[in-house]
Amino acid sequence: MDENVLFALALTLFAGLATGIGSILAFFTSTTNTKFLSLALGFSAGVMIYVSMIEIFVKSQDALIGAMGVGLGNWATVGGFFGGMILIALIDKFIPKQGNPHELKRVEEMKKPVNVAQDAALLKMGTFTALAIGIHNFPEGIATFTSALQDPALGIAIATAIAIHNIPEGIAVSVPVYFATGSKKKAFKLSFLSGLSEPVGALFAYLILMPFLNDVMFGVIFAAVAGIMVFISLDELLPAAKKYDEAHTSIYGLIAGMAVMALSLLLFI
Repeated sequence: MDENVLFALALTLFAGLATGIGSILAFFTSTTNTKFLSLALGFSAGVMIYVSMIEIFVKSQDALIGAMGVGLGNWATVGGFFGGMILIALIDKFIPKQGNPHELKRVEEMKKPVNVAQDAALLKMGTFTALAIGIHNFPEGIATFTSALQDPALGIAIATAIAIHNIPEGIAVSVPVYFATGSKKKAFKLSFLSGLSEPVGALFAYLILMPFLNDVMFGVIFAAVAGIMVFISLDELLPAAKKYDEAHTSIYGLIAGMAVMALSLLLFI
């Protein structure tokens, strides 16, 4: 296994395990820093949208046009892009509502009293949320791995953006599980495990996809990655940021994320 592959796997592991950071924050802070989370989620969305449309989509298009010609190459790029959106939308559709990771939790909820009758339902909610996040993280792992393999600087940007948006997902798992069991250890463990599907997605890409990775497959995967990240940004990150929002913090974060991504791409030309 060469250094580039190891680096790509390490980035994916870092991104996935950020759910554990969210869990730790839930235990050791007394209030949810809504301004910070809104800014961070907006920033993450800005990075993802900009890099998807300006960098990843273009690289996919170049690869597919080079392999298939202008007409078919452009059609394949657009097909891959919307195919990625459809894939992540279907994953969303079949996740049980009570386990949807878009349902935000606040640290303050851990301080509220709860009766025993609610325990089983809360544990079920936390388990479903962990499962839902795990399903979401799998294609994100493929996205981070393939991006880092193609361009390490691009991989770092994507891994950081995904790590930021995994933090509130870690809180979403920890709050109901801790409520139901009273165990920080169990809540952290489930939150931690939900993030492991990200490196599992990377291993899937390495073991299953890489042997067949030619220009056409690379182009289609990259187009799908762009579609997945734009969908996640519009369907998850920005709505979540607005729920935590104070004034226009999330939009400032969005613009800052785009600006930082633009600057980093210019510096690495």
